[in-house]
Amino acid sequence: MKQRVQEALDKIRPALQKDGGDVKLVDVSDDGVVKVQLQGACHGCPMSQMTLKMGIEKVLKQNVPEVQKVESV
Repeated sequence: MKQRVQEALDKIRPALQKDGGDVKLVDVSDDGVVKVQLQGACHGCPMSQMTLKMGIEKVLKQNVPEVQKVESV
């Protein structure tokens, strides 16, 4: 599952990098919790929670149905 999550993040990454940010995969638990670290302009951005939930989490759930939620660490 971790490999499929990484591949899905790689699809999102260009859009984040376009705005000066990035996302790093930290961990994928057996119960479907994905931990990521927002980097660059995404780290500390007021819209980062929206990016995390409405962008990253949505795409991950579409590509990897086992994903239950995404958390920023």
